[in-house]
Amino acid sequence: MEKKRGSFTGNIGFVLAAAGSAVGLGNLWRFPYLAAKNGGGIFLLVYIIMALTFGFALMITEVAIGRKTQLSPIKAYSELNKKFGFLGYIASVVPIIIFPYYCVIGGWITKYMAAFVIGNGMQTVADGYFKTFITSQWSPILWCAVFMGLSAFSVYKGVDKGIEKISKVLMPLLFVLIIGIAVFTLTIKGPFGSAIEGLKIYIIPDFTGMTVRRFLNILLDATGQIFYSMSIAMGIMITYGSYTKKQTNLSKSVNQIEICDTLVAIIAGMIMVPVVYAFQGYEGLEASGSGLLFVSLPKVFETMGFAGHIIGSLFFLLVLFAALTSSISLLEAITSVVMDKFSWGRKKSCTVVMIISAIIALITCLGYNIWYFEYTLPNGAIAQILDILDYVSNNLLMPIVAFATCILVGWVIKPKAIIDEVKCNGEKFSREGIYKFMIKILCPVLLVLIFTSSFIK
Repeated sequence: MEKKRGSFTGNIGFVLAAAGSAVGLGNLWRFPYLAAKNGGGIFLLVYIIMALTFGFALMITEVAIGRKTQLSPIKAYSELNKKFGFLGYIASVVPIIIFPYYCVIGGWITKYMAAFVIGNGMQTVADGYFKTFITSQWSPILWCAVFMGLSAFSVYKGVDKGIEKISKVLMPLLFVLIIGIAVFTLTIKGPFGSAIEGLKIYIIPDFTGMTVRRFLNILLDATGQIFYSMSIAMGIMITYGSYTKKQTNLSKSVNQIEICDTLVAIIAGMIMVPVVYAFQGYEGLEASGSGLLFVSLPKVFETMGFAGHIIGSLFFLLVLFAALTSSISLLEAITSVVMDKFSWGRKKSCTVVMIISAIIALITCLGYNIWYFEYTLPNGAIAQILDILDYVSNNLLMPIVAFATCILVGWVIKPKAIIDEVKCNGEKFSREGIYKFMIKILCPVLLVLIFTSSFIK
């Protein structure tokens, strides 16, 4: 049993680790598609506003809860109010559900990155390549194991020697890669026009056909994306907050985290939307989900000739870095809960969690072949095992956790409890007024809308 709880060595370590958790597949996969789908600049504007209000309020609440209690989610909520102790268990279940299937997708990314690095990237553009790969029995399992092993190594090493050190390397590399690739892709011209023309579609608001219903859809998509992008309502920020020293300026740190997260998402869109438009036109921009990342982009890289091998390799390396930093935070959140619940040491806790996660990941992989079935979700979507896990965690449990947290902080222990923690070093909290309004009124309303939309076909 560990006698002393791990901690980040300083503010930079915390910010990079938390930013690494926030920057993941939600930024590089889901955000560009939603931006293209929702009118480009309109979505960007709404998302930025929601990140600075809705996202900030929820993130600083969770980080402050973690630092105030110095506990993982499973005990932190009951420390604040015993009647809300159940919430810690729900919050802890979220990463347990997400981590295994996240590793499955991480395995897909690792496979594509390896294919481009060894010069076989152009094989990925063959019709049906992606479907053939994920429905094969053993290959996805192998690549999932590789990705899962990389995640486990960092968590096994601990907070300061593992998570913090790796984040300090991967996050700067990620920013260098994404900026470099973005600059290069904006110089590209394709059969449908230049990437600059695609950039205009991406950043300039299109109010054509705007209705109240369409704006509400954009608002819900942007707000829902906050969950994917900022690691909210899954216990991660409470866990990382518990490793944060009292000297850390929480308000400033959360500002830096949300800026990093939003910038990566916007720049990722500057890579994917313009380049897909240049080579595939509006039809390419209509690709969604896995199609945009694993089907449309490889076809774009193919048209670039030799440069496509280089850009493709760097791009999937970038996505791998982003996926890995988020995967590490998910695994750390689960490991921290197990350590607190059973008073086990880090190595034993991590090992047990990995065994259970590997079993769930195996079942998820087999859900595309020998255990394949189709299930209709309440929102009308046709789902397999991975989709069901994603729906339960992201569309049901996370809004519930976030809503209940708002009720606890906004109306039970009162916002002052969090505000006092943020200002405990005499630091200023410039958004104190808007924080109170968000955590008490607007956040709960938006969360109810997000939860309700999960049942609308």
